[in-house]
Amino acid sequence: MNRTIAFIIALLMTAPISCAHTFENSKIAEEGRVYEEILPNGLKIIAVKDPNAPLAVFQIWYDAGSIHEQVGKTGSSHLLEHMMFKGTARYGPKVFSRMIKRAGGIDNAGTSKDFVYYYQKLAPDRLYLSIELEADRMRNLIMDPEETLSEREVVMEERRMRYEDDPQNLVYEEVVATAFNNHPYRWPVIGWMEDLSTLTRDDLWDYYRHRYVPNNAFIVVAGNIDIDLIAAKIRKEFGGIPRGPELKKLDIKEPEQRGEKRIFIKKEAELPYVISAYKVPNIMSEDSYALEVLATVLSGGKSARIYKSLIDEQRIALSAGAGYSSTNRYPFLFYLYGTALPGKKIEDVENALYKEVDKVKSQFPDEREMQKAKNQIEADYIMSQDSIFYQAMVYAQFELIGDWRLKEKYLEGIRKVTPEDVQRVAKKYIVQKRRTVGILIPIKNSKNDKMQKPDVHSSATH
Repeated sequence: MNRTIAFIIALLMTAPISCAHTFENSKIAEEGRVYEEILPNGLKIIAVKDPNAPLAVFQIWYDAGSIHEQVGKTGSSHLLEHMMFKGTARYGPKVFSRMIKRAGGIDNAGTSKDFVYYYQKLAPDRLYLSIELEADRMRNLIMDPEETLSEREVVMEERRMRYEDDPQNLVYEEVVATAFNNHPYRWPVIGWMEDLSTLTRDDLWDYYRHRYVPNNAFIVVAGNIDIDLIAAKIRKEFGGIPRGPELKKLDIKEPEQRGEKRIFIKKEAELPYVISAYKVPNIMSEDSYALEVLATVLSGGKSARIYKSLIDEQRIALSAGAGYSSTNRYPFLFYLYGTALPGKKIEDVENALYKEVDKVKSQFPDEREMQKAKNQIEADYIMSQDSIFYQAMVYAQFELIGDWRLKEKYLEGIRKVTPEDVQRVAKKYIVQKRRTVGILIPIKNSKNDKMQKPDVHSSATH
């Protein structure tokens, strides 16, 4: 559970580009470094030129993450992502990926709570393949009922492997589901097994027709690309696709949490585990920068507070740390976690995590510790900027939050964080009444236990 990974994917530096001309409904931003255009059907194009990139990347992002699913239909977004590789009338099953591979490229996709995206990495002069193929499957997907049922079984097995058979992931899933009362962040991206087992071809088709439309998507292209040719090709292939229904942005408020929630999960496992999650704001709040620094002070490597205390000095934990990512579209979670060493009590691990936060609350982090945390965040940010793939993801992640230009605030915001800010957010957010705690209680593995569902108990203090 590395705090850095999610943020690196979302926040990376970009290389300058130039564009020689403008079009109707388009504009040049960042003093010519980024080309932006919105087609009449609502599809946005964001193009980033990096003359030093050996490859180019094409990404198409849909506002079709799991938060948009209906109750009882969880897992629709992820299952539809699988079905997008099953072919169209023009390009049959597996043809898409074979064509990309023959052109020397790779392709894949991903689904999250907030979005789904599809991408290809190719030589710049072969990006026309991405544009043609993605435009085709935006409108011409074939969704065979039998193929849908078969792929549904694949996803159900994927769920078993990722959650049913992974105790710590299962605890995390249950904690998130318990932490949120109203917001759809409470259900898992992969879906609940009970919902997956009843999803039909018609359910997916309806979701596809409503959400896979130009005005619910945008394209990011990056690399050593010819902006004029790329933009013209996108207009040609995507411009004739009609707008879909106007979809309202999600506006669901999560009620204030008024007391600690606590769940206990009995599952076959070797060691007990605890995760304590707190509702916190995203990057739209200035507090997010201080929360990022707080997470790094607590868990920024082996010299950080949690590792030194719980693993090196007290020797009560096999692993422990803190995590936070500010780039969720809506406020999400800050978490503390730990796995007890054999023979050690998980209660001691949990209390030791809280003590490290309490130390921050009682005394400011010193300037050396603060600068070290900031340097680490900035280094993580910069070290990945050579990847054209993640450069493109930067723009996409912030575009989904509200506007790709928000990325310009990140390092500036981190650098401005003071020790007082870190202490303030610890006191404000990392408090008992805001937390949801999940504890894994290992049970012996037996033939009878293997086929049983995890035993989940919950309680709340108000």
